[in-house]
Amino acid sequence: MCPECRKPVAQCICGVAPPPASADGIVRVSRETKGRGGKAVTVVRGLGMDADALERIGKQLKAACGSGGTVKDGVVEVQGDHRDKVMALLQSQGHKVNRAGG
Repeated sequence: MCPECRKPVAQCICGVAPPPASADGIVRVSRETKGRGGKAVTVVRGLGMDADALERIGKQLKAACGSGGTVKDGVVEVQGDHRDKVMALLQSQGHKVNRAGG
């Protein structure tokens, strides 16, 4: 919900951006297979950036891992199990990174 006009974010009429999803400053990197036919995907949550910055980070991560992926709903997904590469790249950019899940 938009804090100003009290409408869903997709139907916001005031143009105020919603607050970042995670404000604790910790980026969580995990591996998921649920709903993907058994294929592994590296998921990055908690970056707390605007959409353009997330797209740039997503592009950098996909290029570093040599695979595809997507950015949606404030979450970066990289195809394949690339947790170590993603964590190293994000740490080199100054983010505090934790491995989430197993």
